[in-house]
Amino acid sequence: MTTVTHCLIVFFVSMVPIIELRGAIPYGVAFGLPLPLTYAIAIVGNMLPVPVIYLFARKVLEWGADKPWIGKPFTFILEKGRRAGDKMQAKAGRGLYVALLLFVGIPLPGTGAWTGTLAASLLKMDFKKSVLACMGGVLLAGCIMGAVSLLGVSAFHNLGH
Repeated sequence: MTTVTHCLIVFFVSMVPIIELRGAIPYGVAFGLPLPLTYAIAIVGNMLPVPVIYLFARKVLEWGADKPWIGKPFTFILEKGRRAGDKMQAKAGRGLYVALLLFVGIPLPGTGAWTGTLAASLLKMDFKKSVLACMGGVLLAGCIMGAVSLLGVSAFHNLGH
């Protein structure tokens, strides 16, 4: 595959819920893309859906929650977002935007820009502050995943020698 193909894969994988840049950065590093390029592409791909999620996801999920075919998954996603938002609000108090940044930035299962943005939308947090907090979290998660990816690839290559 070409470098452009790998860059496109990093971009699109970073847009996928749950996987996000947590999967995109290791992919790019493993396939030999320079970390700064991988990081930049993954950040853009991960942040692109954030405004759309904030502005429309809650409305779509609430609309579909009582529909026959989509109601259960939509209700599940709404409840997951509400639980994440409630937990974040309970722990953070006045530092809600810092908590959002850390929630998005610590690369654990169930955290990330998609869940963080949905939680911010459900809590009716300020749009601009929420996007900035998510951006900070995505940058932090990218740094963590970049370091972990470099260590992992390095360790893997050293096993072969």
